[in-house]
Amino acid sequence: MERLAALFKAHYGRNHSYLGPITGSASNRQYFRMGDGSVSCIGVLGVNVSENRAFVTMAKHFHDKGIPVPQVYAVSEDWSAYIQEDLGDVSLFSCLRNEDAGELLCRTLSLLPDIQFKGAEGLDFDVCYPVRRFDRRLVMFDLNYFKYCFLKPSGLEFDESRLEDDFERLAAELVSTDADVFMYRDFNARNVLVRDGDPCFIDFQGGMRGPLHYDVASFIWHARAAYPEELKMRMVDAYLDSLSRYMTVERDGFLSRLNVFALFRTLQVLGAYGFRGLIEQKAAFVVSIPDAMSSLSALLDREQGDWPYLVSVLKRLAALPQFAASVQRDGVLEVRVSSFSYKKGLPKDMTGNGGGYVFDCRSIHNPGRYETYRNLTGRDDAVIRFLEEDGEVSGFLANIYAIVDPHLETYLSRGFTSLMVSFGCTGGQHRSVYCADHLAAHIKERYPGVRVRLIHREQKIEEIL
Repeated sequence: MERLAALFKAHYGRNHSYLGPITGSASNRQYFRMGDGSVSCIGVLGVNVSENRAFVTMAKHFHDKGIPVPQVYAVSEDWSAYIQEDLGDVSLFSCLRNEDAGELLCRTLSLLPDIQFKGAEGLDFDVCYPVRRFDRRLVMFDLNYFKYCFLKPSGLEFDESRLEDDFERLAAELVSTDADVFMYRDFNARNVLVRDGDPCFIDFQGGMRGPLHYDVASFIWHARAAYPEELKMRMVDAYLDSLSRYMTVERDGFLSRLNVFALFRTLQVLGAYGFRGLIEQKAAFVVSIPDAMSSLSALLDREQGDWPYLVSVLKRLAALPQFAASVQRDGVLEVRVSSFSYKKGLPKDMTGNGGGYVFDCRSIHNPGRYETYRNLTGRDDAVIRFLEEDGEVSGFLANIYAIVDPHLETYLSRGFTSLMVSFGCTGGQHRSVYCADHLAAHIKERYPGVRVRLIHREQKIEEIL
């Protein structure tokens, strides 16, 4: 903090009277609002000197070009700290429900060509971090990030060699696009602040030299924003109108190439959600997956390209039950009852609530040990008879009803909208399937106002009762 205090005094000629942390980006930088009652600025501490140098250099360059970015007031000698203009804390993303959101989004897109062309003019791209240019190596890194962090953890079977062939073709298409403008790289409504009704731009330190389509796709196909199609086209037209001051572009050709970048950008985002959500189990990223999958499905309906195997894999991926569920917004309590195999891990919580129950059915006599029942499931009559005649499952479920029923009644009285109950066994085939079916039927009969979503993960079955 001493570094920020020294920078404040050096710039303003007096000491600050307050300093408080504010929410930052996904990087390791720390942000603070500081001032003395008459002035306010943002103090930044960052351990990555190269990233700090990139931001400070770009911010000064863009500010000199008249682009609305925060002015950097002072930087420490070791580049580990700096103070910058306070643009407030109202993000464009937080304004998306306002009546004038569409106009503000279009105005933001109309400023993008200035960032791309004026921003590139005279900029020392050697300062870019971590890379200077959008190229094939970067594309392949992001595609494989998607493969290893999202596609493989999903459990979907695919031919890796055929997929890599299509990755190569997609990469060739992407890097064949002219790449002579400044590419913001993380251009979306969260990285735009609104001050006095006007958009201002932050978090561009990951920018590089690249194609102009990338940032348009990144902004318009922002998964969490889920813009309607009509608004997407309005934003495209606002961008193209402004772009015409710099170059002539044929609209249909631009849209065709833009769809390719939108597909690539969506795969990038899914890779990040997979790592942060499916692997690191961070609920804020898990809950974003259904929106991204919905965006992917819409893109696949229009974008085929010269990568048919990739498209077929993505269509199968989008159809998986664990990615189809989205957060309910109609105020109805939804109980997600699942069966699963412990060998393949616990079911993912797609709501981000992180609550509910997981019950282990492996103490129940296992019909899967007998050849007669090995190819059947807990929905087949023979398995049902085996479990019920054995008797263990009845007492097991009676105890579960005694736990879940009071929980449900409390949730109903408090207006909660989501609960998850999962049953696991060795293969997710017999005991867990039987128990999930019976709990789902029990809930639906006793609480008719509850929506029950029944998922047999290993059997690839999803039903709403």
